[in-house]
Amino acid sequence: MPIVVDVDVMLARRKMSVGVLAERIGITPANLAVLKNGRAKAVRFTTLEALCEVLECQPGDLLRWEPPSATASVHDAQASDESAPLG
Repeated sequence: MPIVVDVDVMLARRKMSVGVLAERIGITPANLAVLKNGRAKAVRFTTLEALCEVLECQPGDLLRWEPPSATASVHDAQASDESAPLG
């Protein structure tokens, strides 16, 4: 996924645990882990705002875009070719 979540970087910079951050922003540690590990499909602006407030940072400190790597694009194309119907 080209959107990278850097919550763990900010946690390290602030010397804060996932549990403490989750409590301060009002979500479960499990849901924060989903976001932190890049498995979230969406983020509410209220959650992003709370993260920024507690971590004293900007949204861009938590989220960044990385273009897909060339090897990932080739792999995706090959996987797509393999699943294409024959005929």
